Amino acid sequence: MFLAMNRFKITPGFEPGFEKTWHERNSVLSQVPGFKRFALLKGPVTNAYVLYASHSVWECKGAFEYWTNSGSFLETHNQTIAPKGTYLAHPVESETLFDEVRKD
Repeated sequence: MFLAMNRFKITPGFEPGFEKTWHERNSVLSQVPGFKRFALLKGPVTNAYVLYASHSVWECKGAFEYWTNSGSFLETHNQTIAPKGTYLAHPVESETLFDEVRKD
């Protein structure tokens, strides 16, 4: 199993526009081989920023890399942009390979 995660620091008050951008995206992830699931999570709210994280779960790192090198990836990421001033910094990306722990 492979988990790709991004963390976003959003300017307080810009949450509705940020969330609207994500909800209205034309996502094709469900059609990509190896894709399992996606979630956008809202974290702590401070006076300085609102923290969000997105994560996608994949069968393996190769499936994720296939997606990131596809035309669909570029098309998806060139869609509607959140209102100016939304992001306090570029997203922080992390990629981690996990082995699923299963009950035998």
